[in-house]
Amino acid sequence: MQIFGDSISGNCLKVKWTADLLAIPYEWVEIDIMAGGSRTPDFVAMNPAGQVPAIRLPDGRALAQSNAIMLYLAEGSALIPADRFDRAKMLEWLFWEQYSHEPAVAVARFQVRYLGKGAANLDPKLVEKSKAALDRLQAGIGEGPFILGDALSLADIALVAYTRMAGDGGFDLALYPGLQRWIARVEDALHLSPYA
Repeated sequence: MQIFGDSISGNCLKVKWTADLLAIPYEWVEIDIMAGGSRTPDFVAMNPAGQVPAIRLPDGRALAQSNAIMLYLAEGSALIPADRFDRAKMLEWLFWEQYSHEPAVAVARFQVRYLGKGAANLDPKLVEKSKAALDRLQAGIGEGPFILGDALSLADIALVAYTRMAGDGGFDLALYPGLQRWIARVEDALHLSPYA
């Protein structure tokens, strides 16, 4: 299997982390999105959306969209709850991550860290949406070690990717002690060094 991704992207890293945790062998193919690497004819032939991440399976089939890839990789593993309701709650968080969290927190990070925009110059609506997403996530975690309680799931992997990088967008994670504790637990479960 090949994973096509850019190492600066949380969406790509969460696919990598899932494969690593499940000991699924792969070849990482670095795609420089800042240089248009996901817009080349070869890449677009594989993934017409022209986005990373994408995977190519040994039989040649391709799959895109980070959460779809994670679900494919984790099928039958403990990262997807066996209980029907818990599985639906995990999916609820995955949908929310792509609709409400990533378009705010990741976009703010990208603008500050990679486009050189000052955090003070971010669109106030983007800042407000990002803070609301961080507040919602902290409330959702509550006192449990992980989002769905005692067990790490794909919801944790999906949401930790950009949450741990929120400081890059000018958000002070010290204001979110519950998130800081959760980030540390997920990093530990994934064998990641703390994000700096």
